[in-house]
Amino acid sequence: MKLLRAATLTVADLKTSAGNYARYLDYAVVDEGAVAQDLAASWDAPETAGRPYAIMQPASGAEIYLRLVEQPPHPDFVPLRSYGWAAIEICVEDVLAANARMEDSPFEIIGPPREIDGLPAIYPMQVKGPDGEIVYLTQIRDDLPAYDLPRAASPIDKLFILVMACSDLDASLDWMERHAGVEKGRDMEIVYTMLANAFDAPLDELHRIATMIHGRDVFLELDQYPDAANLRPKHEGMLAPGCAIGTFWTPDFDALPGPWVVPPARRDGPVYKGGRVGVVKDLDGALIEIVESEAPPS
Repeated sequence: MKLLRAATLTVADLKTSAGNYARYLDYAVVDEGAVAQDLAASWDAPETAGRPYAIMQPASGAEIYLRLVEQPPHPDFVPLRSYGWAAIEICVEDVLAANARMEDSPFEIIGPPREIDGLPAIYPMQVKGPDGEIVYLTQIRDDLPAYDLPRAASPIDKLFILVMACSDLDASLDWMERHAGVEKGRDMEIVYTMLANAFDAPLDELHRIATMIHGRDVFLELDQYPDAANLRPKHEGMLAPGCAIGTFWTPDFDALPGPWVVPPARRDGPVYKGGRVGVVKDLDGALIEIVESEAPPS
């Protein structure tokens, strides 16, 4: 059962950003319009109501989406320096080919392809988009002993992991278990060059990360951020800059305790498909949007 559903990114110019994701990542717009007032309220972002959005789908046709919402950039936002949703991770067929594509694009390569010690199954790279969004592009070579990992069905395919920056990793893991219906997965310490660069730390310093799972599905990574990190700056009444919302299914919506930003409601469209939808805020204020579904797509 695959639970990841969507990631919402805030962008300064919707047409330009959608064009970038179409040209360089092969994503296509499948729905667009203006954010409804009740949806904006569910995000605790009333000033987002009426702003344009686009929902984009990978070339493979996988029903896991990127949602772009237009709003003004925040002058104090620095990627990889604040708590909340820090990055999205997309699977690719060939990371070296993806790297070559990114070299002539508006996406800045901030982490060239590099194997991770102790994780030979994945071969990632990282880029920063024009709006400060962080995107991992990862080639999957094998499954992990306890978990299944997706294989790309197009050169650049679907979102398969969301990365969350935490002020207290252990507290966040416990909170996610109680409030989001997921379980703790693997916990490890790794050399994390991108994070070291962001905080001007030694490149060989170890950083603690952990995964969260549902069965054999691993789709969330939680990172312990250094003490120098802070709460994400944002405009009053708007979404957080960068990656603003993580959306996933739950097979047992009624078992979740909330507290919901507003009472859950049924919503239509590619992301929701008529299910009940509720939004909670985690310990660092990140928005987690949970969609009811008895049978998520495999």
